[in-house]
Amino acid sequence: MRRTAAPQARARRAALVPLVVALGVLAGCTPPAPEGSSPAARALAALPFEDAGAGEDYDRRAQFGEWADPDGNGCDARNDILARDLTGDVVDDDGCTVLSGTLEDPYTGRTIAFERGPLTSSDVQIDHVVALKNAWISGADRLGPDERTALANDPLNLRAVDGPTNGEKSASDAAEWLPPDESFRCEYVATQIAVKARYELFVTAPERDAMAEVLAGCPDQFLPRDVPPAGDAAAAGPFPMGPSATETSATETSATDEVYYADCAAVRAAGAAPLRSDQPGYRPALDRGGTEGLACE
Repeated sequence: MRRTAAPQARARRAALVPLVVALGVLAGCTPPAPEGSSPAARALAALPFEDAGAGEDYDRRAQFGEWADPDGNGCDARNDILARDLTGDVVDDDGCTVLSGTLEDPYTGRTIAFERGPLTSSDVQIDHVVALKNAWISGADRLGPDERTALANDPLNLRAVDGPTNGEKSASDAAEWLPPDESFRCEYVATQIAVKARYELFVTAPERDAMAEVLAGCPDQFLPRDVPPAGDAAAAGPFPMGPSATETSATETSATDEVYYADCAAVRAAGAAPLRSDQPGYRPALDRGGTEGLACE
C-alpha cells in the first residue's frame, strides 16, 4: 500500500522550495523554467546571470574587428545580410554590394525602400541583435579574438532593420529596449537567447526577467538556429538544446550545402560534434585537434 506523506512533512518540503530557489539565485543560477515552458524559456533558464561590466574598456574595432566574410563567398557579412533580408535587391557588378531593395522591417513593421548612397544608406542598418557592447560586458571579454569576430559576423546575430530604430536601441539589452512591433518581440528575445547560449554569454537579472515576461506570451517559442528573411518562419526551425534535444539529422543538413558553423562551440551547440570532412559544415579551419578529417572532436 502506498503511503502518503504526513501533512507536517509536506509542509516542510513546501517551505524548502523558496529557500532552494533563493540559494540558486545567490549562486548566480537562474531558477529552472516551469514545467511545460517553451524551448526558448528553458534555454533562458539555462543561461547564467551576473552583473554586467561597466563597458568603459569597450572598443568595437579593437575587440570585434571589421566586417568579415565568414562563409567565404567573397562578400562581407554586411552585404550578405542585406542580400538575405531585402527583396528585389539589385547587386553591383562586383557580385556583393547591394545597391537597392525593399525591407520589411521586423522591428517596426514598416516597408522601407533601400537605396545605397551617402544620404540614404543609413535608412537600413545591420543590427547586432545582441549588441556588441552588450556582448562585451556580458561575457565576450572572456572570448578569444576569433570567437569575437565570429560573434560579430554570425548571421544568427544580424538583422537588416530600420536605421533610426536601430539607433534608438543602441547597446540596450532586453530590459532596456524591445522592438516597437510587439508581434516580433518573441522572436527577437529568442534570438538573443540563442546568441548568448552559442557564445556562452550571461544575462543580468533584469534582462532575464524582461525576457521571461516576453516569452510568457509565446509558449511554443523555439530558438532559431539561424535567422531567415523576415516572415519565413519555417526556415528558422528549432534550435537544439543540448544532449537531451533531438539532434539535427544528416538528412536535414544535407538539404542545403550552405551549412556554416562559426566555430566548434557552434558545432557542439548544433549537436554535430565531432564533425567529419564528409559532413555539411566541415571546413579545415575547424580541424585543429590533430585528427585529419575530424573537427571539434
